Amino acid sequence: MESVANRRPLKSRATPWAAWITRQVLRTPLTPNAVSMLGIGFAAAGAGAFLLAGAGSRWWWLAGAAAVQLRLLANLLDGLVAVEGGRHSPTGALWNEFPDRIEDSLLLVAAGYAAGQPALGWMAALMAMATAYVRALGGGLGLGQDFSGPLAKPQRMALLTGGAIAAPVLPALPVIPATLALIAAGAALTAMRRLQRQANALREQGR
Repeated sequence: MESVANRRPLKSRATPWAAWITRQVLRTPLTPNAVSMLGIGFAAAGAGAFLLAGAGSRWWWLAGAAAVQLRLLANLLDGLVAVEGGRHSPTGALWNEFPDRIEDSLLLVAAGYAAGQPALGWMAALMAMATAYVRALGGGLGLGQDFSGPLAKPQRMALLTGGAIAAPVLPALPVIPATLALIAAGAALTAMRRLQRQANALREQGR
């Protein structure tokens, strides 16, 4: 479950389609934690699709792109079911965060291996982890969690989705390596920007 005070600001929460899907999920016995676990399943499926694409069936990149979006849908719904649906649990905050880190790593590392650039995949995953660490660090320091970009999770996954869609269409171009390099650089910049914002906030508190 996401606490209301520390929720990622997402415009999609207020859309009619998100409300409709949430109502359908609430008609089932699914808990927010179970929805979070579904996100891991979607990410694992996406990672598998990427690896199949790298093995020669390049149109599997499209299946991977769809899995990335399904992962994001699960990430959205777990909070909606928990908060708006009233199905929160004492362990909800853990299950809201921990699966995200697994999902990022599965998708980014698999994309790197599929593209023949495993180091880029690992670097992108490491930098994605760093953004989450810095965000959680701010929360631990009493500053609240900073979801600012320029490359927070939604933007990273949008880039990965776009790269996976473009890869089979432009097989002669290094689309996925370029995508992963951009994700790694953007995530590193995001982590540094969040650190700077935290440092500024702590200085303000010390005055």
